[in-house]
Amino acid sequence: MTTADYDRFAEAYAVENETGLFNAHYARPAVLDLAGEVSGRRILDAGCGSGPLAAALRDRGAVVTGFDASAAMVDLARRRLGEDADVRVADLAAPLPYADAAFDDVVASLVLHYLEDWSGPLAELRRVLEPGGRLILAVNHPAAYAIVYPEADYFATTRYSEDYNFDGQTVWLTFWHRPLHAMADAFAAAGFRIATISEPPPAPDTPPEVLPPGLEEGQSFMCFLFFVLEAV
Repeated sequence: MTTADYDRFAEAYAVENETGLFNAHYARPAVLDLAGEVSGRRILDAGCGSGPLAAALRDRGAVVTGFDASAAMVDLARRRLGEDADVRVADLAAPLPYADAAFDDVVASLVLHYLEDWSGPLAELRRVLEPGGRLILAVNHPAAYAIVYPEADYFATTRYSEDYNFDGQTVWLTFWHRPLHAMADAFAAAGFRIATISEPPPAPDTPPEVLPPGLEEGQSFMCFLFFVLEAV
């Protein structure tokens, strides 16, 4: 999966994000719940996509900055947030264009699992955070990988690809699985302490028709894993 691939299906991905289970009714509300009261806080949305999470945080009073590696996604985010919004094209796998300790919080929802190496990105996110600041993450749940690919080695950091349908367009996304202990080791090495690990259910207002078959309202399912990390 390359930046050019995201540029190609940015519009379709953004449409799916507006109403789909995984983003609109699961990852986004879970991250907002973990963020809590954000009024006046300086927040960086790392991998902001078309900007729905940034918009929700701004609506709650946060001062939001965002970046994405896809220029097409950044264009959509500016369209949503306004041309004067501080949204830039930048790559999490490279040095970020922000000063040290520039933010109170960073949110990185469904971003890190696209990267093989977490050391550089986590170090950069730690650098731009105030001491005591929070990094709020959502990543593919490592146990879900073990369930879907029972023959695979859970303990190996492994590249894999899956097909998804975004607004009628089929695309292949490539991820990196890493076991839970490898995540925890990477967090500690970058200067973070795990404050919260969360496996929430979908949001209470999720339409029943978008829930997975057999899943009851308020029931958790194996999909993403959420963290609140504190910069130490």
